[in-house]
Amino acid sequence: MKLENKIQINEQQKLIAKNRYLMLDKNGKPRETIDVMFRRIAKHIASAETKYKTSRKDTLQLEKDFYEMMANFEFLSGFALSDRGRRKLMAACYVLPLEDSLESIYKTLYESVQLHRLGAGVGYDFSPLRPEGSLIKSTGKESSGPISFMQLFDFSSEIILNRGSARHAGHMGILRIDHPDIEKFIAVKEDLSQLTNFNISVAITDKFMQAYEKGDDFLLKHPNDGKTTKKVSARNLMASIAKSAHASGEPGVIFIDEINKKNTLPKLLEITATNLCGEQPLLPYEACNLGSVNLTKFVNKNNIHWEKLEKILRLAVRFLDNTIDIAYYVFPQIEKIVKKGNRKIGLGIMGWADMLAKLSIPYDSKKALEIAEELMGFIQKITRDESSKQGKLKGNFGSFKKSIFSRLGYKNMRNATITTIAPTGTISLFADCNGGIEPFFALAYNRSNMETLGNKKLIIVNKILEEKLKEEWLFSKELMKKILKSGSIQNIKGIPDGMKKIFKTAYEIEPLWHLKMQAAFQKFTDNAVSKTINVAEDISIKEIEKIYLSAYKLKLKGVTIYRNRSRDKQVLNIQSK
Repeated sequence: MKLENKIQINEQQKLIAKNRYLMLDKNGKPRETIDVMFRRIAKHIASAETKYKTSRKDTLQLEKDFYEMMANFEFLSGFALSDRGRRKLMAACYVLPLEDSLESIYKTLYESVQLHRLGAGVGYDFSPLRPEGSLIKSTGKESSGPISFMQLFDFSSEIILNRGSARHAGHMGILRIDHPDIEKFIAVKEDLSQLTNFNISVAITDKFMQAYEKGDDFLLKHPNDGKTTKKVSARNLMASIAKSAHASGEPGVIFIDEINKKNTLPKLLEITATNLCGEQPLLPYEACNLGSVNLTKFVNKNNIHWEKLEKILRLAVRFLDNTIDIAYYVFPQIEKIVKKGNRKIGLGIMGWADMLAKLSIPYDSKKALEIAEELMGFIQKITRDESSKQGKLKGNFGSFKKSIFSRLGYKNMRNATITTIAPTGTISLFADCNGGIEPFFALAYNRSNMETLGNKKLIIVNKILEEKLKEEWLFSKELMKKILKSGSIQNIKGIPDGMKKIFKTAYEIEPLWHLKMQAAFQKFTDNAVSKTINVAEDISIKEIEKIYLSAYKLKLKGVTIYRNRSRDKQVLNIQSK
């Protein structure tokens, strides 16, 4: 079946749709167009309204609105797109509990296998597990420690799952900074053959950061009895995190106390873990349904279309809340906390760098930060208002009385969290915009080593830059070849300085500006912000340490640093071959 239809799409979008989203026949060939896919999804998501008092007329209008916002690429949810018509809608991100017993560990392993088979990513806090070498009273033998069990989970993913699951299995492994095995954990992925199916992050506490700033020692404590097992230099420990991140891009860092200070459910439980990419702090057995608004659709020259944006934001909240009612939960514990308890959703954005370029505003500027706060403040205000309206119509989330919203004066709220800024890797490619709130990685580059593309390699050229060059009568094939070679326009003669300021790439923007941008969005985001601090190949380990300290002072919930070429395989590569 041909994919062409009245929705205008490019080759990149066709390829992604074929590999990831369209319904397939028994031979693995697409049996629907993208237009039909969007209509199918809109109808299914709108069908959740039958559980409530929504009239048939209003339900049909909602179905039409859902279709149009997807068909116009104004809003997309990978959650809904990836289902491929199976009607087993699955959230992409989960957190599962771990306790210090073999029964708990293997129960969680079984549960993670079931979720991974359907394409989910799962996060865990390994901190409750006793350290390597601890005595096991029941056997008289020594514990193998949390890293050994991470290896067990990793092995399971590699051998059992990755050949037959909906997509590559992914884990987020977290360990507290005061765990006795933290030094081994920090260094484990300097060997890139280890834990290949894991992202890892250190949960850093305020107490540790205070010790680091003062140059004090820091106590590592046994998770079972709280007794001190070792005294270490806080600065040496931070230096080891920076050293490993410099070498491999991992571990990431989450500031666990900051996460809990901003927890919308402080009277329920403390959060100890996040999803695979770190943007979604979750309680045990929680899941969160994500979707993102494409900002490129709400800007024209020097204006942001606030009214149009508001309309889509309200629809997107309704869309994501509806997915909770029709989702497939696999386990009753997940259904109970998600559907009846907290109903968390994560509405975010993509195309931020595109919007700034269209507005002719440099990413690393005070003006950009001001607009970021204005934009995200607006998004928070509108989405909370819509969730409140839906709460009044359909009922509050179950834990409402234990939330911050009752304290803030709300009488109704449908969702315990509403906003999240996710990395939007595949859906931003499908929407043909830049991912999340990231700056442009490069202005022309090769994208490969990406599951979504199969064995294909795409050459991506920044279409906004193309337009600006054409407006200035500078565009030529020879110029684009030069840009593809370096990914940048900074050293190309004849391009105006003003254009060079607007089109700086990720590695040409100072790390502090990356952090400031993340902080501007975090200020008005319920959950967390996924953002990679891309740094140059020649950055020092000490400079990476400074990034962590700045991130903490800016009250970020987490930070991920990636040094260019620190890994042999990269999804994004500048040099054309």
